Amino acid sequence: MSGQSTTRTVPGSSGPGGARAGGRTGQRLSNLAVALGMVLFLGGFVWGAVVYRPYTVPTTSMAPTIGAGDRVLAQRIDGADVRRGDVVVFEDATWSNAPMVKRVVAVGGDKVSCCQDGKLKVNGKEIDEPYLPEDTVTGFANFPEVTVPKGRLFLLGDERSGSVDSTAHLTDAASGTVSRGAVRARVDAVAWPMDGMLEAPTGFEQLGALSSPGPLRTVVALVIGGAVLVLGGAAYGPVAKRAGASRARANAGTAGVR
Repeated sequence: MSGQSTTRTVPGSSGPGGARAGGRTGQRLSNLAVALGMVLFLGGFVWGAVVYRPYTVPTTSMAPTIGAGDRVLAQRIDGADVRRGDVVVFEDATWSNAPMVKRVVAVGGDKVSCCQDGKLKVNGKEIDEPYLPEDTVTGFANFPEVTVPKGRLFLLGDERSGSVDSTAHLTDAASGTVSRGAVRARVDAVAWPMDGMLEAPTGFEQLGALSSPGPLRTVVALVIGGAVLVLGGAAYGPVAKRAGASRARANAGTAGVR
């Protein structure tokens, strides 16, 4: 039968059925990646919306940490969880009818005063505050020692010379302090412009533990990771299908002919 020829598929090569199987596998992987990505993406957004609130800071009282017009993300917390050094959002009728942003420098039972050697003093210890403007020493407003009542907070702006803070309310019945219950949230980061997480107030560590950052980094990682999976999964299906078809055509062209 020397005049006849036969064609055989090389063992292990992918024919049309193999291409279809590869396409189905690629599509399943693509769908899985998209589904997982959507869960992470939406889950991150929902988590962030539950835990954080955005605020716009209208003044320069917290400069240079937070500038006028900056958008911040503040974690919803209970006032009982506030610690020294925290930048908080609070509302107090005697201060303003709008949310205000200041830094907590003393809590109930603390003795706070200013200034010796241009530094704030809390419970007899000078506090190093590297987040303050460079000219803060010359702009510091002196005030006599204040004993913070239990359950209350003493707050200052980082722009000490121009901030309307506890020092402007020293003649009030509460000596310029604010109730812990007035706190609505703790600022974690400046979202716009994207300056990132606030600097840790390490100068207050000598007085006690600092607050731990909120889950903002994890939330952002979930959102970004989810977006990558959605985009990658959506692109993988068509790419895998075309690649499978190309392999099938290539294998068909190299099939054995005898």
